[in-house]
Amino acid sequence: MTAQAEKSSRPQEDWPEAVEVLNEHGRCEIVLLCEHASNHMPAEYRRLGLDASHLQRHIAWDIGAAEVTRLLSARLDAAAFLSGYSRLLIDLNRPLGSLGSIPVLSEDTDIPGNAGVDGAERDRRAEIMFSPFHERVAAHLDRRVAEGRPTRIVTIHSFTPVFLGVARPWHAGVLHGHAADLAAAILSGLRTDAALNVAANVPYVISRDADYAVPIHGDDRGIPAVLVEIRQDLLSTRSGIKEWADRLAAALPAHETEASQPVRR
Repeated sequence: MTAQAEKSSRPQEDWPEAVEVLNEHGRCEIVLLCEHASNHMPAEYRRLGLDASHLQRHIAWDIGAAEVTRLLSARLDAAAFLSGYSRLLIDLNRPLGSLGSIPVLSEDTDIPGNAGVDGAERDRRAEIMFSPFHERVAAHLDRRVAEGRPTRIVTIHSFTPVFLGVARPWHAGVLHGHAADLAAAILSGLRTDAALNVAANVPYVISRDADYAVPIHGDDRGIPAVLVEIRQDLLSTRSGIKEWADRLAAALPAHETEASQPVRR
């Protein structure tokens, strides 16, 4: 029995789809991704040996990112793809086989249920949780290219105000590989609010060894792609989530330009 067939024989609420798709036929040129949208774990994983409180932390998901993505999708008329499982089971924004893909340590927390995971379980999680998400995104991007539709990828994340004891002063960051122009345009839009501390490539930088969506779906295809990071304490309330969705909706360059045309290959 394949992992997908095994999954389909179990309760849907415990084994949801790997990807939730919103507004797939939206007219906006922006495609939204949210790879850390969910903290869900099927019951058989027994929270990977963690106390339930850990599933509400950043180690399990990006707090507030899913809500921002949903509001942006509706506001912009943009397609959006959101994950269905916790990043602790398998991280959708890490290359398969990398240290961060199935973490045994996240921030300063040991993940007992990921220690000693064998190849069969790694393959099972990839087949159920990782591959369906990215295959659905890739198929959507393929259709847009075939239809000659301009496309830009914006993936929505959030980050902790303090990481391993070090405070992070930025309100938001826009991370990029090849798409420096797109990142600069978004930052310019955000900086219309002089009170915001926003910058490129903070709180970390895009790396092919440690990131997936921007290099694979964006840079390798010639599609402008950026990763937006928002500090989590700014997304702790409904009003904060709406405020940041409104900010991003105003800052995102959502109109077709020559530079936004994907490279056809």
